[in-house]
Amino acid sequence: MRRVTILFHHAGGGHRNAAEALKSTLTTQEYPWEVTLLDIQELLDRIDVVRRSTGIRIQDVYNQILRHGWTRFTPQLLKLLQGTIHVYHSAIVRLLRGYWADHPADLVLSVIPHFNREIAASLKGAGSAKPPFVTLITDLADYPPHFWIERESEYIIAGTERAKAQALTIGHAADHVFEASGMVLKPKFYEKTEIDRVAECRKRGLDPERLTGIVLFGGHGSRVMTDIVRNLDQSALDVQLILICGHNSKLEAKLKALQTRAAKLVLGFTTNVEYYMALSDFFIGKPGPGSISEALQFHLPVIVECNSKTLPQERFNATWVVEKGYGIVVRSFRKISDAVAQMTEPSTFRQLRANTVAYSNRALFEVSEILEKCLDRSRVASLTHQ
Repeated sequence: MRRVTILFHHAGGGHRNAAEALKSTLTTQEYPWEVTLLDIQELLDRIDVVRRSTGIRIQDVYNQILRHGWTRFTPQLLKLLQGTIHVYHSAIVRLLRGYWADHPADLVLSVIPHFNREIAASLKGAGSAKPPFVTLITDLADYPPHFWIERESEYIIAGTERAKAQALTIGHAADHVFEASGMVLKPKFYEKTEIDRVAECRKRGLDPERLTGIVLFGGHGSRVMTDIVRNLDQSALDVQLILICGHNSKLEAKLKALQTRAAKLVLGFTTNVEYYMALSDFFIGKPGPGSISEALQFHLPVIVECNSKTLPQERFNATWVVEKGYGIVVRSFRKISDAVAQMTEPSTFRQLRANTVAYSNRALFEVSEILEKCLDRSRVASLTHQ
Protein backbone atom coordinates (compact mmCIF):
# COMPACT_ATOMS: atom_id res chain seq x y z
CA MET A 1 0.00 0.00 0.00
CA ARG A 2 1.30 3.48 -0.92
CA ARG A 3 1.97 5.77 2.02
CA VAL A 4 1.21 9.49 1.88
CA THR A 5 1.80 12.03 4.63
CA ILE A 6 -0.38 15.15 4.47
CA LEU A 7 0.93 18.19 6.34
CA PHE A 8 -1.71 20.54 7.73
CA HIS A 9 -2.31 22.92 10.64
CA HIS A 10 -5.28 24.44 12.45
CA ALA A 11 -4.74 28.09 11.44
CA GLY A 12 -8.15 28.62 9.88
CA GLY A 13 -10.30 25.62 9.11
CA GLY A 14 -9.63 25.14 5.42
CA HIS A 15 -6.29 23.34 5.70
CA ARG A 16 -7.56 20.78 8.19
CA ASN A 17 -10.77 20.28 6.19
CA ALA A 18 -8.80 19.64 2.99
CA ALA A 19 -6.51 17.15 4.75
CA GLU A 20 -9.40 15.24 6.31
CA ALA A 21 -11.40 15.22 3.07
CA LEU A 22 -8.46 13.82 1.13
CA LYS A 23 -7.82 11.18 3.78
CA SER A 24 -11.43 10.00 3.60
CA THR A 25 -11.18 9.60 -0.17
CA LEU A 26 -7.64 8.24 -0.46
CA THR A 27 -8.24 5.52 2.14
CA THR A 28 -11.49 4.25 0.61
CA GLN A 29 -10.78 4.28 -3.13
CA GLU A 30 -10.27 1.10 -5.16
CA TYR A 31 -6.49 1.18 -4.65
CA PRO A 32 -6.27 2.85 -1.25
CA TRP A 33 -3.42 4.82 0.24
CA GLU A 34 -2.18 4.60 3.79
CA VAL A 35 -2.67 8.20 4.94
CA THR A 36 -0.92 9.95 7.83
CA LEU A 37 -2.02 13.45 8.83
CA LEU A 38 0.85 15.48 10.29
CA ASP A 39 -0.07 18.62 12.23
CA ILE A 40 3.07 20.68 11.63
CA GLN A 41 2.29 22.88 14.64
CA GLU A 42 2.68 19.87 16.97
CA LEU A 43 5.99 18.98 15.36
CA LEU A 44 7.28 22.55 15.68
CA ASP A 45 5.95 23.29 19.18
CA ARG A 46 9.44 23.10 20.68
CA ILE A 47 10.65 26.01 18.52
CA ASP A 48 7.42 28.04 18.53
CA VAL A 49 8.73 31.34 19.93
CA VAL A 50 5.22 32.69 20.53
CA ARG A 51 4.24 29.61 22.54
CA ARG A 52 7.48 29.71 24.55
CA SER A 53 6.91 33.33 25.58
CA THR A 54 3.11 33.42 25.94
CA GLY A 55 1.94 29.81 26.18
CA ILE A 56 -0.20 30.35 23.07
CA ARG A 57 0.55 28.64 19.77
CA ILE A 58 1.11 30.73 16.64
CA GLN A 59 -1.91 29.12 14.95
CA ASP A 60 -4.10 30.01 17.95
CA VAL A 61 -2.99 33.64 17.73
CA TYR A 62 -4.02 33.62 14.07
CA ASN A 63 -7.40 32.11 14.90
CA GLN A 64 -8.01 34.75 17.57
CA ILE A 65 -7.25 37.45 15.00
CA LEU A 66 -9.85 35.94 12.66
CA ARG A 67 -12.40 35.45 15.44
CA HIS A 68 -12.27 39.08 16.57
CA GLY A 69 -11.88 40.62 13.11
CA TRP A 70 -8.44 42.11 13.91
CA THR A 71 -7.30 41.60 10.31
CA ARG A 72 -6.35 45.08 9.12
CA PHE A 73 -2.64 44.55 9.83
CA THR A 74 -2.49 40.96 8.57
CA PRO A 75 -0.06 41.79 5.71
CA GLN A 76 2.45 43.09 8.25
CA LEU A 77 1.90 40.08 10.53
CA LEU A 78 2.47 37.75 7.59
CA LYS A 79 5.82 39.40 6.92
CA LEU A 80 6.73 38.91 10.58
CA LEU A 81 5.71 35.25 10.43
CA GLN A 82 7.67 34.65 7.23
CA GLY A 83 10.71 36.38 8.71
CA THR A 84 10.51 34.15 11.79
CA ILE A 85 10.26 31.01 9.63
CA HIS A 86 13.31 32.20 7.66
CA VAL A 87 15.32 32.64 10.88
CA TYR A 88 14.34 29.14 12.09
CA HIS A 89 14.69 27.53 8.64
CA SER A 90 17.49 25.14 9.63
CA ALA A 91 15.80 24.09 12.86
CA ILE A 92 12.51 23.41 11.04
CA VAL A 93 14.31 21.35 8.39
CA ARG A 94 16.07 19.29 11.08
CA LEU A 95 12.81 18.50 12.86
CA LEU A 96 11.14 17.48 9.61
CA ARG A 97 14.11 15.28 8.60
CA GLY A 98 13.90 13.55 11.94
CA TYR A 99 10.22 12.91 11.36
CA TRP A 100 10.82 11.46 7.88
CA ALA A 101 13.52 9.17 9.26
CA ASP A 102 11.04 7.69 11.74
CA HIS A 103 7.96 7.89 9.50
CA PRO A 104 8.94 7.26 5.84
CA ALA A 105 6.39 8.05 3.14
CA ASP A 106 6.06 7.32 -0.57
CA LEU A 107 4.64 10.80 -1.19
CA VAL A 108 4.42 13.99 0.87
CA LEU A 109 1.54 16.41 0.36
CA SER A 110 1.35 19.90 1.86
CA VAL A 111 -1.98 21.69 2.19
CA ILE A 112 -0.41 24.63 4.10
CA PRO A 113 1.39 27.83 3.07
CA HIS A 114 4.61 29.38 4.47
CA PHE A 115 6.48 26.14 5.22
CA ASN A 116 6.82 24.62 1.75
CA ARG A 117 10.43 25.73 1.27
CA GLU A 118 11.34 24.02 4.55
CA ILE A 119 9.38 20.86 3.68
CA ALA A 120 11.10 20.64 0.29
CA ALA A 121 14.54 21.11 1.87
CA SER A 122 13.85 18.42 4.48
CA LEU A 123 13.17 15.87 1.75
CA LYS A 124 16.40 16.53 -0.15
CA GLY A 125 19.35 14.22 0.30
CA ALA A 126 17.22 11.13 0.72
CA GLY A 127 18.62 9.65 -2.51
CA SER A 128 16.45 7.20 -4.39
CA ALA A 129 14.20 6.98 -1.31
CA LYS A 130 13.21 10.65 -1.62
CA PRO A 131 9.41 10.85 -1.88
CA PRO A 132 7.85 13.29 -4.34
CA PHE A 133 6.69 16.51 -2.71
CA VAL A 134 3.33 17.96 -3.78
CA THR A 135 1.85 21.31 -2.73
CA LEU A 136 -1.94 21.61 -2.92
CA ILE A 137 -2.94 25.30 -2.90
CA THR A 138 -6.11 25.66 -0.84
CA ASP A 139 -6.55 29.32 -1.81
CA LEU A 140 -7.88 30.51 -5.16
CA ALA A 141 -4.50 32.17 -5.82
CA ASP A 142 -1.06 32.50 -4.29
CA TYR A 143 -0.02 35.61 -2.35
CA PRO A 144 3.68 35.83 -3.27
CA PRO A 145 6.41 35.80 -2.28
CA HIS A 146 6.92 32.83 0.03
CA PHE A 147 3.28 32.11 0.70
CA TRP A 148 2.27 28.98 -1.25
CA ILE A 149 4.51 28.49 -4.27
CA GLU A 150 8.26 28.13 -3.78
CA ARG A 151 10.91 27.46 -6.40
CA GLU A 152 11.87 24.39 -4.38
CA SER A 153 8.37 22.93 -4.68
CA GLU A 154 8.32 19.82 -6.85
CA TYR A 155 4.70 19.48 -7.93
CA ILE A 156 1.94 22.08 -7.64
CA ILE A 157 -1.82 21.48 -7.66
CA ALA A 158 -3.78 24.68 -8.31
CA GLY A 159 -7.53 25.16 -8.13
CA THR A 160 -7.77 28.08 -10.58
CA GLU A 161 -6.19 29.31 -13.80
CA ARG A 162 -4.64 32.19 -11.84
CA ALA A 163 -2.83 29.92 -9.37
CA LYS A 164 -1.60 27.69 -12.19
CA ALA A 165 -0.28 30.71 -14.09
CA GLN A 166 1.54 31.90 -10.96
CA ALA A 167 3.32 28.55 -10.66
CA LEU A 168 4.36 28.61 -14.30
CA THR A 169 5.54 32.23 -14.03
CA ILE A 170 7.86 31.42 -11.15
CA GLY A 171 9.52 28.82 -13.37
CA HIS A 172 7.87 25.49 -12.64
CA ALA A 173 7.74 23.02 -15.54
CA ALA A 174 4.33 22.70 -17.17
CA ASP A 175 4.24 18.93 -16.56
CA HIS A 176 4.75 19.53 -12.83
CA VAL A 177 1.81 21.93 -12.46
CA PHE A 178 -1.73 20.55 -12.37
CA GLU A 179 -5.03 22.41 -12.36
CA ALA A 180 -7.98 20.96 -10.48
CA SER A 181 -11.50 22.24 -11.06
CA GLY A 182 -11.72 24.06 -7.73
CA MET A 183 -11.02 23.80 -4.02
CA VAL A 184 -11.06 20.45 -2.23
CA LEU A 185 -14.32 20.24 -0.24
CA LYS A 186 -15.66 17.74 2.26
CA PRO A 187 -17.10 14.65 0.55
CA LYS A 188 -20.70 15.47 1.47
CA PHE A 189 -20.54 18.67 -0.60
CA TYR A 190 -20.13 16.50 -3.70
CA GLU A 191 -23.27 14.55 -2.88
CA LYS A 192 -26.53 15.98 -4.09
CA THR A 193 -28.63 16.86 -1.06
CA GLU A 194 -32.13 15.85 -2.15
CA ILE A 195 -34.75 17.48 0.09
CA ASP A 196 -38.34 18.59 -0.10
CA ARG A 197 -37.50 22.29 0.17
CA VAL A 198 -41.07 23.42 0.81
CA ALA A 199 -41.61 20.92 3.60
CA GLU A 200 -38.20 21.51 5.17
CA CYS A 201 -38.59 25.31 5.12
CA ARG A 202 -41.93 25.04 6.88
CA LYS A 203 -40.44 22.63 9.42
CA ARG A 204 -37.74 25.23 10.16
CA GLY A 205 -40.18 28.12 10.45
CA LEU A 206 -39.26 29.63 7.09
CA ASP A 207 -41.52 30.80 4.28
CA PRO A 208 -40.84 28.55 1.24
CA GLU A 209 -42.08 31.32 -1.07
CA ARG A 210 -39.45 33.85 0.03
CA LEU A 211 -35.89 34.11 -1.24
CA THR A 212 -33.56 32.81 1.45
CA GLY A 213 -30.02 33.95 2.13
CA ILE A 214 -27.58 31.88 4.16
CA VAL A 215 -25.19 33.98 6.25
CA LEU A 216 -21.97 32.23 7.22
CA PHE A 217 -18.72 33.61 8.66
CA GLY A 218 -16.71 30.55 9.64
CA GLY A 219 -16.67 28.51 12.81
CA HIS A 220 -17.13 31.46 15.18
CA GLY A 221 -19.44 33.71 13.21
CA SER A 222 -18.96 37.47 13.12
CA ARG A 223 -20.46 40.47 14.89
CA VAL A 224 -21.26 41.93 11.49
CA MET A 225 -24.04 39.33 11.18
CA THR A 226 -26.11 41.45 13.58
CA ASP A 227 -25.65 44.49 11.32
CA ILE A 228 -26.66 42.44 8.28
CA VAL A 229 -29.89 41.32 9.95
CA ARG A 230 -30.81 44.84 11.07
CA ASN A 231 -29.92 46.41 7.74
CA LEU A 232 -32.05 43.97 5.74
CA ASP A 233 -34.90 44.15 8.25
CA GLN A 234 -35.06 47.94 7.82
CA SER A 235 -35.21 47.62 4.04
CA ALA A 236 -38.23 46.81 1.92
CA LEU A 237 -36.66 43.59 0.63
CA ASP A 238 -38.74 40.44 0.86
CA VAL A 239 -35.99 38.04 1.95
CA GLN A 240 -35.38 35.79 4.94
CA LEU A 241 -32.12 34.57 6.45
CA ILE A 242 -30.47 31.43 7.77
CA LEU A 243 -27.69 32.54 10.13
CA ILE A 244 -25.02 30.06 11.25
CA CYS A 245 -23.03 31.32 14.24
CA GLY A 246 -20.73 28.35 14.78
CA HIS A 247 -19.31 28.14 18.30
CA ASN A 248 -20.26 31.75 19.13
CA SER A 249 -23.11 31.17 21.59
CA LYS A 250 -23.32 34.87 22.56
CA LEU A 251 -23.85 35.86 18.94
CA GLU A 252 -26.43 33.10 18.52
CA ALA A 253 -28.40 34.35 21.53
CA LYS A 254 -28.21 37.97 20.36
CA LEU A 255 -29.48 37.14 16.89
CA LYS A 256 -32.30 35.00 18.24
CA ALA A 257 -33.40 37.89 20.45
CA LEU A 258 -33.66 40.34 17.54
CA GLN A 259 -37.23 41.07 16.48
CA THR A 260 -37.53 41.00 12.68
CA ARG A 261 -40.45 41.32 10.30
CA ALA A 262 -39.26 38.39 8.18
CA ALA A 263 -38.63 34.89 9.46
CA LYS A 264 -35.08 33.95 10.32
CA LEU A 265 -33.40 30.72 11.39
CA VAL A 266 -30.49 31.15 13.80
CA LEU A 267 -28.18 28.21 14.43
CA GLY A 268 -25.06 27.51 16.44
CA PHE A 269 -22.42 25.03 15.37
CA THR A 270 -23.70 22.50 12.85
CA THR A 271 -22.06 19.65 10.97
CA ASN A 272 -24.56 19.72 8.11
CA VAL A 273 -24.07 23.13 6.52
CA GLU A 274 -24.86 21.52 3.17
CA TYR A 275 -28.46 20.88 4.31
CA TYR A 276 -29.00 24.57 5.05
CA MET A 277 -27.38 25.56 1.77
CA ALA A 278 -29.89 23.32 0.02
CA LEU A 279 -32.63 25.44 1.63
CA SER A 280 -31.04 28.69 0.45
CA ASP A 281 -31.06 30.84 -2.68
CA PHE A 282 -27.95 32.98 -2.12
CA PHE A 283 -24.95 33.31 0.21
CA ILE A 284 -23.63 36.21 2.32
CA GLY A 285 -20.24 35.92 4.01
CA LYS A 286 -16.53 36.50 3.97
CA PRO A 287 -14.56 35.86 0.75
CA GLY A 288 -12.88 32.69 2.02
CA PRO A 289 -12.06 30.09 -0.66
CA GLY A 290 -13.91 27.35 1.22
CA SER A 291 -17.07 29.34 1.93
CA ILE A 292 -17.33 30.59 -1.64
CA SER A 293 -16.66 27.13 -3.09
CA GLU A 294 -19.23 25.47 -0.83
CA ALA A 295 -21.86 28.02 -1.84
CA LEU A 296 -21.09 27.57 -5.53
CA GLN A 297 -21.36 23.80 -5.13
CA PHE A 298 -25.02 24.44 -4.30
CA HIS A 299 -25.32 26.98 -7.14
CA LEU A 300 -25.78 29.90 -4.73
CA PRO A 301 -24.78 33.36 -6.00
CA VAL A 302 -22.60 35.03 -3.38
CA ILE A 303 -22.29 38.44 -1.75
CA VAL A 304 -18.88 39.00 -0.15
CA GLU A 305 -17.04 41.95 1.32
CA CYS A 306 -13.58 43.14 0.28
CA ASN A 307 -11.71 46.04 1.87
CA SER A 308 -8.54 46.82 3.82
CA LYS A 309 -9.55 44.36 6.56
CA THR A 310 -9.89 41.45 4.15
CA LEU A 311 -7.13 38.87 4.50
CA PRO A 312 -4.59 39.64 1.75
CA GLN A 313 -4.61 36.08 0.40
CA GLU A 314 -8.41 36.32 0.01
CA ARG A 315 -8.63 39.62 -1.86
CA PHE A 316 -8.22 37.92 -5.24
CA ASN A 317 -11.27 35.82 -4.38
CA ALA A 318 -13.49 38.89 -4.62
CA THR A 319 -12.04 39.72 -8.05
CA TRP A 320 -12.60 36.12 -9.15
CA VAL A 321 -16.25 36.18 -8.03
CA VAL A 322 -16.94 39.24 -10.19
CA GLU A 323 -14.89 38.04 -13.18
CA LYS A 324 -16.72 34.71 -13.24
CA GLY A 325 -20.13 36.29 -12.69
CA TYR A 326 -20.77 34.35 -9.50
CA GLY A 327 -21.89 37.23 -7.34
CA ILE A 328 -21.48 40.74 -5.98
CA VAL A 329 -18.68 42.33 -3.95
CA VAL A 330 -19.30 45.16 -1.49
CA ARG A 331 -16.78 47.42 0.23
CA SER A 332 -18.79 47.18 3.43
CA PHE A 333 -21.71 45.11 4.64
CA ARG A 334 -23.32 48.42 5.53
CA LYS A 335 -24.32 48.29 1.85
CA ILE A 336 -25.84 44.82 2.15
CA SER A 337 -29.39 45.97 1.35
CA ASP A 338 -28.23 47.56 -1.90
CA ALA A 339 -26.32 44.40 -2.81
CA VAL A 340 -29.24 42.08 -2.06
CA ALA A 341 -31.58 44.37 -4.03
CA GLN A 342 -29.18 44.27 -6.98
CA MET A 343 -28.74 40.49 -6.78
CA THR A 344 -32.43 39.67 -6.45
CA GLU A 345 -33.50 41.80 -9.41
CA PRO A 346 -35.04 39.00 -11.52
CA SER A 347 -32.88 39.24 -14.65
CA THR A 348 -29.69 39.68 -12.63
CA PHE A 349 -30.52 36.75 -10.36
CA ARG A 350 -31.30 34.51 -13.34
CA GLN A 351 -27.92 35.30 -14.90
CA LEU A 352 -25.98 34.81 -11.66
CA ARG A 353 -27.83 31.58 -11.01
CA ALA A 354 -27.06 30.34 -14.53
CA ASN A 355 -23.37 31.09 -14.00
CA THR A 356 -23.26 29.21 -10.71
CA VAL A 357 -25.17 26.24 -12.16
CA ALA A 358 -22.45 25.98 -14.82
CA TYR A 359 -19.79 25.77 -12.09
CA SER A 360 -18.47 22.23 -11.65
CA ASN A 361 -15.97 21.25 -8.97
CA ARG A 362 -14.62 17.67 -8.74
CA ALA A 363 -11.34 18.62 -7.08
CA LEU A 364 -11.48 16.06 -4.28
CA PHE A 365 -11.46 13.21 -6.79
CA GLU A 366 -9.13 14.91 -9.28
CA VAL A 367 -6.44 15.40 -6.63
CA SER A 368 -6.43 11.66 -5.96
CA GLU A 369 -5.67 11.02 -9.63
CA ILE A 370 -3.03 13.76 -9.73
CA LEU A 371 -1.18 12.23 -6.77
CA GLU A 372 -0.99 8.95 -8.68
CA LYS A 373 0.58 10.79 -11.63
CA CYS A 374 3.10 12.53 -9.38
CA LEU A 375 4.11 9.21 -7.82
CA ASP A 376 4.47 7.54 -11.23
CA ARG A 377 6.54 10.40 -12.66
CA SER A 378 8.78 10.41 -9.64
CA ARG A 379 9.41 6.69 -9.98
CA VAL A 380 10.22 7.03 -13.68
CA ALA A 381 12.60 9.92 -12.95
CA SER A 382 14.29 7.89 -10.21
CA LEU A 383 14.86 4.94 -12.53
CA THR A 384 16.18 7.26 -15.26
CA HIS A 385 18.82 8.70 -12.92
CA GLN A 386 20.02 5.31 -11.63
